[in-house]
Amino acid sequence: MSRKRKKKKQANKNQNRRQNRKRIQRNVKDRLFRYLFEKDRDALLELYNALNGTAYRDPSQLEIVTIESAVYVVMKNDLAYILSGTLSMYEHQSTYSPNLPVRFLIYLAQEYQMVIDKAERSLYGTGQISLPTPQCVVFYNGMKEMPEEQTLRLSDAFENKRAEADVELTVRMLNINYGHNKLLMEKCRILEEYSKLAAVMRERMLTEKETQTALNQAVDYCIENDILKEFLLKNRAEVLGMLLEEFDAEKYERTLRSEGREEGREEGREEGREEGREEGEEKVNRLGILLTEAGRGNDFLRSLSDRKLQKRLFVEFGLEDEK
Repeated sequence: MSRKRKKKKQANKNQNRRQNRKRIQRNVKDRLFRYLFEKDRDALLELYNALNGTAYRDPSQLEIVTIESAVYVVMKNDLAYILSGTLSMYEHQSTYSPNLPVRFLIYLAQEYQMVIDKAERSLYGTGQISLPTPQCVVFYNGMKEMPEEQTLRLSDAFENKRAEADVELTVRMLNINYGHNKLLMEKCRILEEYSKLAAVMRERMLTEKETQTALNQAVDYCIENDILKEFLLKNRAEVLGMLLEEFDAEKYERTLRSEGREEGREEGREEGREEGREEGEEKVNRLGILLTEAGRGNDFLRSLSDRKLQKRLFVEFGLEDEK
């Protein structure tokens, strides 16, 4: 087959794949994260205690106040609840955005409006209206490397840095990719198992072309290995439906194409791009097998979101030469 025909065949193949996955739209709001913790109030209380160093035991004290979709709503958040005078607002993110503090400011204004409406008090009255103390937290599990924890500030967006601002809002961003924030994970088992589920899905998407097959395999693996087992057995259909809607298939396709291009440049041939992609997938699969046989499955899950670790493991197991 001529090089020209190979290029055309590969272009058609890529186009078909894009068309097959076009319906899977990326959704910044991860509904699975919200669904998981709203379904399990005990887990939500455990998460609050883990984040705040508290020891509350009664989940009935939690008042869910998540902003829902409505005509009058400017923006909606992932999860919000009030406990003991504290308003906790959570966002799950697979991409970093410096505008998160601005978004939380909008969320907070809407939340406070609901509190005021519920209290049936007037902002123009002489009595002080009591408001819950806000805490803004982002749970990050994207592919880009991020620190264990960082603080984002609204003031970073202010134009005049010399003027003293009268308003500030801070957002606590936590990296929940598997292998990160171990102390937090130890204190909240459901969060740790959620991070494992995300890592397994990521691995399956790298090695399986069909999205639905990959996600089914990921769910099966988690059930077999006691990762969110009860939740997945009870809510399998709903979970798969959410994942199929929200999974960022385009992002992983770009990752695979990038790996293929990198290998292809080394060989200097256009068709080497696809070969390189397949070789990259095969190498990841081989690493998974070797680590599993060595009883180091957790290292494999961590390597899916830690490229440096993955590189070290490739070298350790003889899949790449040390450079």
